[in-house]
Amino acid sequence: MNFSIGKILKGDRIVWVVLTFLSIISLMIVYSATGRLAYSEAGGNTFYYLSRQLIFLLLGFGLMAFLVNVIPVKFYTYIAPLALAVTIGALLAAIVQYKLSPGKPTPRSLDLGFLSFQPAELAKISLMMFVAKVLAKRQKSKEELKKAFYWVFGSSAVVCGIIFYGDISTSALIFGSVMILMLIARIPAKFLLMTVGTGLSLLMLLYFTANYLPDSAGRVHTFKERIDDFVYGDDHAALGTTQADYAKLAIYEGGMFGKGPGNSEVSNYMEAAYNDFIYAIIIEEYGLLGGFFVALLYLILLYRGVVIVRRSNRTYPAFLTAGLVLLLVFQAIINMAVSVGVAPVTGQPMPWVSMGGTSMLFTAVSFGAILSVSYHNQRNKVVVEPPVMVDMPDEDEEL
Repeated sequence: MNFSIGKILKGDRIVWVVLTFLSIISLMIVYSATGRLAYSEAGGNTFYYLSRQLIFLLLGFGLMAFLVNVIPVKFYTYIAPLALAVTIGALLAAIVQYKLSPGKPTPRSLDLGFLSFQPAELAKISLMMFVAKVLAKRQKSKEELKKAFYWVFGSSAVVCGIIFYGDISTSALIFGSVMILMLIARIPAKFLLMTVGTGLSLLMLLYFTANYLPDSAGRVHTFKERIDDFVYGDDHAALGTTQADYAKLAIYEGGMFGKGPGNSEVSNYMEAAYNDFIYAIIIEEYGLLGGFFVALLYLILLYRGVVIVRRSNRTYPAFLTAGLVLLLVFQAIINMAVSVGVAPVTGQPMPWVSMGGTSMLFTAVSFGAILSVSYHNQRNKVVVEPPVMVDMPDEDEEL
């Protein structure tokens, strides 16, 4: 048989290996961390969420393989404007649906009846595709770079501004990644510093005026409360009963080597053990060594992203890869930082590890695009061979 797994899983093999390790970790830790959820939502069937996670992981791998084998890299630049327009429409529709549905708890998700998803996950991909396209087309002069900044800033401000209403942390994550991508693309530093200063001033203004804003002002009050809880502690909860407190307890219980697979006890008391605080459960079961291994996998992913960017012979694939890798790695770092208590609670899951549904498929699209660029680099790699030296005859010799 001529069939081989390498013919399907094309692209950077190290990225595929990292994803395989993250998938194994995801299955083990989701099974451990969903015990409480299984008894409250699935009639005590602890295998329900394990099988659900396995299905979405397999769908994700299938989607990545499809993108690498079928979809060319140039396709992403063609659909970028349309994808961005669809994203903005979906973000606005989620807010309208939230306003018209009193029982809807958050404007983050959009319920289409047959499917429910978070438009912000789509925004991560579509905005990066559009930003990469703009930056790639305007690299010839300083004047072109200035125009690129205005286009990127305008589109990012619109998308992140809409997301900001229901999910401040995701808005900041996306906008911060775009800023770093602009730095990589040689956008003048004065524009970036001005934007960062304006953004920080806006956040400070919202923090100090949150108590005077109405409840309809989105999640501004939650934003202030989480910062206050991080700095001063939660005055409304008994000592040791917040999610952050349970996360610290899980890390303490884990120690250096952990309590072993499936032996987490703290996850039985945490509402977000399988999602926002999954890194704390990883450390509880596998210790600080296990936590270091997971962090190392994301650092390897970051390094491979740099390698793929450097091997790209065109600017658009390079910028697309850089933007998507930055988003994925930064999101993982935020999840880890929240779990270990060095950052306020943000609600950011760990990419490809936390339990998810459609969000995992969007993450698969990001990885699929990265792997497509890698495969594109491999196909277009030019091997420069040394010239063959031929002895030329002397003038008096017959040819």
